[in-house]
Amino acid sequence: MYKYKPFFFLLVITSVSLLSGCQNQEEPQQASLNTYKDPAISKISQQITQNPDQSDLYYSRAELFYANEGYDEAIQDLNKALSMDSTNAAYLHLLADVYLDYFQSRKALQTMKKAAELHPQNIPTLLKLSEFQLILQQHQESLKTVDRVLQLSPQNAEGYFMLGMNFKEMADTARAINSFQQCVELDPEVIEAWIFLGQLQAGLGNELAIRYFNSALSIDPGNIEVLHAKADYYSDREELSKAVAVYRDMVKIDPQYEQSYFNMGLLYLDQDSIQKAYEQFNLLVGISPLHIRGYYYRGLSSEFLGMLEAARQDYEQAVRLSPDYQNALDGLERVRQELKQQQQ
Repeated sequence: MYKYKPFFFLLVITSVSLLSGCQNQEEPQQASLNTYKDPAISKISQQITQNPDQSDLYYSRAELFYANEGYDEAIQDLNKALSMDSTNAAYLHLLADVYLDYFQSRKALQTMKKAAELHPQNIPTLLKLSEFQLILQQHQESLKTVDRVLQLSPQNAEGYFMLGMNFKEMADTARAINSFQQCVELDPEVIEAWIFLGQLQAGLGNELAIRYFNSALSIDPGNIEVLHAKADYYSDREELSKAVAVYRDMVKIDPQYEQSYFNMGLLYLDQDSIQKAYEQFNLLVGISPLHIRGYYYRGLSSEFLGMLEAARQDYEQAVRLSPDYQNALDGLERVRQELKQQQQ
């Protein structure tokens, strides 16, 4: 079943490139294959040598190349597979994904349009096309594609989800809420729809929002994304103790989830609970030694606690990781001056 990946659209919509450079259509050379150490790739390559006319082998190797960010090789293998089976929807879907991740969004969209022309009644193909149109902010085209889905399958929950996503991006809150509501009525397990319903209601200042988050948690109690959205809701309402309680639940579920420690630290700073804030940032850099802001805020907490030497070390580490991090540079200069004054 098609499931929307949370935050994926937000990341891609704002950063996707419209590059459309030509790609080499030749098969990967052996030297290129040898750059990948995945034994599964070597195994399939041997199978291709023995069965060079089997399209599914090229498709399977393309999946592995894609997983290893070998986009050129994946494209070449998929083109080879399509030269043998030009109407295969799975091949076209994967090729579109590769193009999109390779910052060739026009080719990605063209590929999905071709897939939809070849398979005009294939629901997954149409849903994927509408998703790509949404990513490229072609909202009217995406809505038209979703309309085709709902004509073919009037009770399709994913179709209503895509309607909601388009209306949400178009800032049509009322229709977005209505679409997501229809989605969860048809399929309560579309967790992302519950999240967006909660967030949209929260944006309207409606306390009903918490019911949507709790509905999602009743279906999937350990869902980190739902818990994060619920914690953000409490934080935005200045119900900081409730937000901290949710973050603590998140840490129990996933002790490696960095954002829980970071956000708890910030909330404790807001409450002037400096020692507790320090403890959270200390845990954060323990599990994420390259977390720049973690070092900065641990340094800031240390500075507030009068631990100037510890603060200096953390600010220095933050600057080493990010030489242009102005807050850390300012903090470092500040504690150096304070330490200098203490020595006089």
